[in-house]
Amino acid sequence: MDANQFSGKLLLKHEWNLDDELFELWLQKKWIQEVPGIVRKFGVTMCQRCFNTEKKYFGLMPGDITYCRKCVAMGRLSEREPLYRWSGPENELEPIPNSCAWEGKLTPLQEEAAHAIVRTIQTKKRLLISAVCGAGKTEMLYKGIEYAAEHGLRLCIATPRQDVVRELAPRLRRDFPSLTSAALYGDSTERDHGAHLVIATTHQMLRYQNAFDVIIVDEVDAFPFHKDRSLPKAVNRALKPKHALIYLTATPRFNLKLQTALKLIPTVSIPMRYHEHPLPVPTFKRVHQLEKQLQAYELPKLILDWIEERKGRRFLLFTPTIELAQTLSQSLSIPYVHSESPDRKELVMKFRTHQLNALITTTILERGVTFPSIDVAVLLADHHVFDEAALVQIAGRVGRSADDPTGDITFFYEQKTNAMVAARQYTRIKNKEAQRKR
Repeated sequence: MDANQFSGKLLLKHEWNLDDELFELWLQKKWIQEVPGIVRKFGVTMCQRCFNTEKKYFGLMPGDITYCRKCVAMGRLSEREPLYRWSGPENELEPIPNSCAWEGKLTPLQEEAAHAIVRTIQTKKRLLISAVCGAGKTEMLYKGIEYAAEHGLRLCIATPRQDVVRELAPRLRRDFPSLTSAALYGDSTERDHGAHLVIATTHQMLRYQNAFDVIIVDEVDAFPFHKDRSLPKAVNRALKPKHALIYLTATPRFNLKLQTALKLIPTVSIPMRYHEHPLPVPTFKRVHQLEKQLQAYELPKLILDWIEERKGRRFLLFTPTIELAQTLSQSLSIPYVHSESPDRKELVMKFRTHQLNALITTTILERGVTFPSIDVAVLLADHHVFDEAALVQIAGRVGRSADDPTGDITFFYEQKTNAMVAARQYTRIKNKEAQRKR
């Protein structure tokens, strides 16, 4: 058995998938080391996998044995059930030159970002790429991925959303056919056997320690990454001591903006889409008692008119809650998706392949997925779920194709919010910046 496939892993015993004899042998050789699952220090209880220290996320098993409820979906971890980390020989990847089969051409702004990424990998530093939705962030990574492969470096693209993993993995495999790869997320059947390239949700980083030379966190501002403090910690633990860490986003949160302002992290800003057309600016449409009407299965005329005007064009309707998505779905006879939809993959694929002309969605499709030639409406855009970042990302679903670079993005609301105004202002500012760079 090739021990290289276990390098950098931090797993429960059954996840190693080894027979008892080999597992015990590797323990004796100190290739695998036991790590207590739950530790107590200075009166604080901590989970060694997900870093949880909140009492409400710990439970008791029979015999007063503490276990972590926060990460129990990844397999129960308790005082009696330890983790095991790899401490044997490090995985030495075969250098693979000329691994990129993509024949496209980068724009000058994309080239600038691509060279910054390569320099960051070479110097093992940090970098923020702040690029508008539709700037072609994935293609900007290609020179960096190719450099890492050529130098035997292990690279991971981590993202908070499963949908992004499912969209990225086929593209990267098509454009880097000579690299071994693994796509890891909650219900994925794939396993990482020491791949050159790992595409994973940020939650999967909880299963790694000292594994990667390079981690690129895509959509770094997305939920749950920016709200769950365990996930940035997991990313840092998954990195080797000497590493490169690269953040990608269209909408950096305050912490990254502050680091940029204080020059604590080098930043490359890309205010223009790859096709060099302006970002569509959101239209605001106020509807009196909008929420009350929607909940009563009454669709306001403004919204019905908007839908009627979409004849011949596909569209997405964003709602702030699952309940409202269900209500609208019944009223309009349009399918809906949310984070727990059992048929989410199938419905998204049908929309992508033009088998569906319309789809109702929660914020689960606000980012990381690309559909050419669509219009978008946000219903109850003044709901607290729709912060500035969410609205910018939702607007960014429109006008993605070079063949159809325009489209309609409309916010339906009762009371105008600061987030709505900020999202529209962001779009106008980026369009002005792009105009100056043309």
